[in-house]
Amino acid sequence: MPKPRALVLRAPGTNCDEETAFAWRLAGAEAETWHIGRVLGSPDGLDSFQILTLPGGFSYGDDLGSGKILASRLGTVLGDPLRRFLDRGGLVLGICNGFQVLVKAGLLPGAAGLGHATLTFNDSGHFESRWSRLIPTPGLSPFLLDDEPIELPVAHGEGKFVLAEDDALARLESAGQVVLRYADESGRVASTYPANPNGSPGAVAGLCDPTGRVFGLMPHPERHVDPLHHPRWTRRGLDREGDGLRIFRNAVRALGA
Repeated sequence: MPKPRALVLRAPGTNCDEETAFAWRLAGAEAETWHIGRVLGSPDGLDSFQILTLPGGFSYGDDLGSGKILASRLGTVLGDPLRRFLDRGGLVLGICNGFQVLVKAGLLPGAAGLGHATLTFNDSGHFESRWSRLIPTPGLSPFLLDDEPIELPVAHGEGKFVLAEDDALARLESAGQVVLRYADESGRVASTYPANPNGSPGAVAGLCDPTGRVFGLMPHPERHVDPLHHPRWTRRGLDREGDGLRIFRNAVRALGA
């Protein structure tokens, strides 16, 4: 079985592309990093990949808001290639700034009738860089296959997920699209700071679209693919891989590799 091919898309200001490509390779995929200019010049190049990843950073300096410029470029130039990509079963992963891009491009939440969604400034009023405990909800997304807690770092200033419609979050939860939540040390869903680092209602840390194949999260799985990446590795031990690698491995296995 050939390895699935993962495209890591970078833009001016992206700073997590190489780490993300490395994570895909560890998980068993072939990974390439392309500048957005290359993709815009040859949109059909997307047809040769099975995974598209939008990594973290500050695309275009977030000058008009986090992820907004890259989201606009995806929607205006890559709309048709992206639809073809998804129609043939491709997987899309957006990490931190990439999650912001997916939301502002309308790919997430991706359900009709939910109204506007965005990721806005943290309740703390400043950039948050800390480790977070997360509870997955398996069932819909191939990126998350079990409910074992995950510990990943967050690094963002605009990570609060909000929806315009009052009942939209409940509808997303009912549909199984809220697949990752912030939790406290005891494993309970976290509504308060600092366990919930940005104040997201419902402790939303990650979402998928109705198909489960488009997944975005604010924490950085590529920053915990080795057990040594964790600040408490001496207590956790070295007998397992970093928690973030599970997300990449699950996707590769979903594609039959």
